[in-house]
Amino acid sequence: MNFDKTDIALLDLLQKDISISINELAQRVGLTKTPCWRRVQKLEKSGIIKGRVALLDGSLLDRNVSVFVQVKTSQHNREWLEKFSKIVCGFPEVAGFYRMSGEYDYLLRVIVKDIPAYDGFYRRFIEATSLTDVTSNFAMEEIKNSTEIYLGNHP
Repeated sequence: MNFDKTDIALLDLLQKDISISINELAQRVGLTKTPCWRRVQKLEKSGIIKGRVALLDGSLLDRNVSVFVQVKTSQHNREWLEKFSKIVCGFPEVAGFYRMSGEYDYLLRVIVKDIPAYDGFYRRFIEATSLTDVTSNFAMEEIKNSTEIYLGNHP
């Protein structure tokens, strides 16, 4: 899909604040209301805008422990990956799940209340899967955590 400067401006504004009104959005990108709304609809239908969400503050919800879990496996076939993916995606504590290059095969970001909650997750996780190695790294401090994608190099 080709993007022009107006599309990029729309995406940049929307990823910062999805609650912005269509009137304000149109004004900020130099369009009238209807063409602006059509562009947003086109970006949604194309899948560029994947959803509209509220960003929550985990520390205020007693979910302030982030654990980065590195996983190694000796299995590297499609069938195993599909089964493993289904298992991992079934754990609500998993906020991010990536297939990696390098020393570890997968990286998970797990968000839990505390260390005992992570231990419970870990026990269920290793029971549900067959892995070669699992390494857990606890974040000591969250310095930056953003859902925004830098769009500065587009037209």
